[in-house]
Amino acid sequence: MLPDDLFASTPPAGNGAAPEAGGHAIRSAPLAARMRPRVLAEFVGQSHILAAGQLLRRAIEADRIQSLILFGPPGTGKTTLAQIIARQTHNHFERLSGVESNVADMRRVLASAGNRLANTGQTTILFIDEIHRFNRAQQDVLLPDVENGIVRLIGATTHNPFFFVNSPLVSRSQIFELHPLSDAELQQILEAALHEPDRGLGHLKLAVEETALRHLARVADGDARKALNALEIAALTTPPGGDGVIRVGLREAEQSIQRKAIVYDGEGDAHYDTISAFIKAVRGSDADAALYWLAKMIEAGEDPRFITRRLLILAAEDVGLADPMALVLTQAAHQAAEYVGWPEARLPVAEATLYLATAHKSNSACLAIDAALADVRSGRTQPVPRHLRDTHYAGARRLGHGEGYQYAHDHPGHFVAQKYLEEPRRYYEPTEQGTEKKIKDRVDRWRALMAAARAAAPPPAPLEPPQAPPVP
Repeated sequence: MLPDDLFASTPPAGNGAAPEAGGHAIRSAPLAARMRPRVLAEFVGQSHILAAGQLLRRAIEADRIQSLILFGPPGTGKTTLAQIIARQTHNHFERLSGVESNVADMRRVLASAGNRLANTGQTTILFIDEIHRFNRAQQDVLLPDVENGIVRLIGATTHNPFFFVNSPLVSRSQIFELHPLSDAELQQILEAALHEPDRGLGHLKLAVEETALRHLARVADGDARKALNALEIAALTTPPGGDGVIRVGLREAEQSIQRKAIVYDGEGDAHYDTISAFIKAVRGSDADAALYWLAKMIEAGEDPRFITRRLLILAAEDVGLADPMALVLTQAAHQAAEYVGWPEARLPVAEATLYLATAHKSNSACLAIDAALADVRSGRTQPVPRHLRDTHYAGARRLGHGEGYQYAHDHPGHFVAQKYLEEPRRYYEPTEQGTEKKIKDRVDRWRALMAAARAAAPPPAPLEPPQAPPVP
């Protein structure tokens, strides 16, 4: 069993968690280890499973933990949750590691758990970090004791348990996915570390710029451990000024996390200016400029869904019917980016960007719908011609609905010239760009036939409702 020497307070007697290590050991531990939350109230993030009323929080608070598997990226709180459970549970707590432990270790812990349950009635919680490191045979050793309730398993893994953990274990466990922490949540954790005098950096004379904290939070990519370790490096390697104050700015933050800050405010002018330049470069068919602005947004950590949503609008507004496949491909890129995330999402997003930038352009769809909307909003609403009205109900024919309607598929070329508006309007003006040139040829021909039919038709009868049939 691995010692857990980072608990902030000694567990209750008989709990089974390791006792508190000496103060020197605590102070020498990395900041990320020292700042582990000790109770649920200190835990930041994962509100989808730990907010008030959520299943996992209720189970922890009620001491009704069953076997569960926590999976998610590094630094999102998997081990921390296990430690919180160790403090709040009345069960015995044992910890193993998929990296360092072997079958002999598991058999020893399981045997002790069986004796404990038989002699004292106390259940054992077995936490296995990096459980995916155990092979299938090693995982099978756990199955009988998990099945019989001798131990309650808490497994932690960065891999999807449905692929890397035995199906029998998965079926007997509740699965909780932990998400990468948001920039705001990471900044909250960093600020807590700055002000915590015992476990954090509050004992130092530190002045950390807001821009430095934002950069560390953004570049940490949802990993609290990475953000805290970078903050500690910056604080401990920056010499104090003449007044004894250690000043950590953007430059020190960049050096501590080995990533240059991009001048890009996710909610300010740079955010909107960059996406504006990106869209205008794509619209202007400058593929190289579009890729530059895309690269800047990727490097700054922009949400890929924000980029692809704007590309979807552009595909319909600026490419349109000049290349109808543009919208299809961009929708596929949007879904792919949402599925895989950065950094792999750069590939479908770049493909969509290049396709749109090099495609024929037409904004005819945008101009057409806006013209039609302006007409409708002006108050000149037209009634539906009687021959186009719905006939799918009893009595429609008695009202004259559908009378004289001609079914297009019954005519040569699947087209028939008939009236579809009482007062003809012309909103759509197809261009000669790309595919739309063929569309324009068809539309021009159909419009000419429509105009000829209208010229030859007698004046329309007034649209008055028919007289009701006499009552017998």
